[in-house]
Amino acid sequence: MTTMSNKIIFITGASRGIGKAAALEFAKNGAKVALFGRDKKSLIKVQSEIGESATALQGDVSVFSDVERAVKKTVEIFGRIDVLINNAAAIKPIAYLTEACIEDWDKVIDINIKGVFYGNRCAIPHMLKNKGGTIISVSSGAAFNSIEAWSAYCTSKAGLSMLTACTNLEYGLRGIRTMSLLPGTVATQMQKEIKLSGINPVSKLDWSEHFPPEWPAKALVWMCQSASDRYLGKEVDLREKVIQRAVGLIQ
Repeated sequence: MTTMSNKIIFITGASRGIGKAAALEFAKNGAKVALFGRDKKSLIKVQSEIGESATALQGDVSVFSDVERAVKKTVEIFGRIDVLINNAAAIKPIAYLTEACIEDWDKVIDINIKGVFYGNRCAIPHMLKNKGGTIISVSSGAAFNSIEAWSAYCTSKAGLSMLTACTNLEYGLRGIRTMSLLPGTVATQMQKEIKLSGINPVSKLDWSEHFPPEWPAKALVWMCQSASDRYLGKEVDLREKVIQRAVGLIQ
């Protein structure tokens, strides 16, 4: 018996990186997945890898009407939403405050905070109709540590942490499980952008020091199980060995 048999998963930023790996991992565990993102061609490629249990839904997470439409379409296709994975994120501008592009700074807030709010806002009513659901947002250790030239990213992830806590406070007793994942540094396109900046210690890390995207993907599946209930309203830190063992990544 697979752990997510017939569960319906809505994943933002599903065309690459952690989002793609999560889609493949949930499908491997028996789930049906709605793949949401801006890159239609890449979404369709991921969909083809999974097969009939996946659907590709193009849209921008920072546009409320796009998220609302995609959530409604998912319910039309699969009948409900059991799990929302708020994965879509942006990190640029990687720049000092007085040099940062205003439009890019605003866009990070739109994607990393408002995009999560939009996802929660649209998915929760459907989850409440079905007496419960799980919302997991991919956050970062940057939510709790200031990092040089990452003012937008750190600020957005700190806001995400409070949004997670507020969602849990308001809907936890109504069957909505809400938490965040701190995945550590992961070998994705975002890390390539960070490395190219060359500004702070994170950009100096050797590529071998990053987790593969399959690690946070497996953690997200584990977080949908009751074994993770102690973290509701909080963060699961994949850098901790106790979490890695619980997920089954190490002995």
